[in-house]
Amino acid sequence: MNSMKEKAAWAINGLLVLIVTAVAATGFVTALFNLIALDGVAGANLTPWIALLVVSLLVGVGTIAGYFVNAPNEAKVLTVFGAYTGTVTHGGFWWANPFAVKKRISLRLRNFSSEQIKVNDQHGNPIEIAAVVVWQVTDTARASYDVEDFEQFVTVQSETALRALAAEYPYDAQDEERASLRANPTEVAGVLQTQLQQRLEVAGVTVLEARLTHLAYAQEIAHAMLRRQQARAVIGAKQLIVDGAVGMVEGALKALSERNIVTLDDERKAAMVNNLLVALVSDKDTQPVLNTGSLY
Repeated sequence: MNSMKEKAAWAINGLLVLIVTAVAATGFVTALFNLIALDGVAGANLTPWIALLVVSLLVGVGTIAGYFVNAPNEAKVLTVFGAYTGTVTHGGFWWANPFAVKKRISLRLRNFSSEQIKVNDQHGNPIEIAAVVVWQVTDTARASYDVEDFEQFVTVQSETALRALAAEYPYDAQDEERASLRANPTEVAGVLQTQLQQRLEVAGVTVLEARLTHLAYAQEIAHAMLRRQQARAVIGAKQLIVDGAVGMVEGALKALSERNIVTLDDERKAAMVNNLLVALVSDKDTQPVLNTGSLY
């Protein structure tokens, strides 16, 4: 397939050609008036007036057919007898080849919000995902001739890219070093935009932004995955508490030893470590026990 590329079309200010149309209209009215006035007059030469009438009519109709108006951020793609001749992207009142077919294409920013689709993430878990894409036509020739319907093309390719993205990442990574859909929204949005741009470039479309708008486990596994997340959070919290408690016990033993407050053998150190860890790690209030006898 030969890829098209946008080029500027030949077009002139419509106000200049409007003068020609006005002159043609004046000539037409004048010729018609004189033909009516000379009708029935013997020996009257009607040929010049008939010629003026025909020429004025052809010029007037030809110029009128070439007028068109471009709104801001709008383009007209011109095709003459099946051949692409160029695009007019500037707003205003213009005149171009009257035989040209003028197709309107909007250059404004557009939003595409996908439906929530059910896909499998990298681990095979069913999830629901949706995205919004901000895009703009930047090459009207490609948008008109390289794809059948560029708007439908954006819709289909956006959903395809979204499915491919979900398969590349897990919904939730088990370690912080690995990227996931939930924990790394900025990275995921950047990857989605890059993949979309590669897919939509053939249609003359530029993707300005792409981001996820909905992300959740599918309903059939949502409850189980919620329990797994809660269990993982509890394990992480316990690990943090244990690490802190071990550090506190180590600091306490070190301080007692350096300040010569009390000398403990290994057995008493183990008992002290046990008591401190129970007091620090337990999720319930501990009851102190006073030792009124000898330490040994």
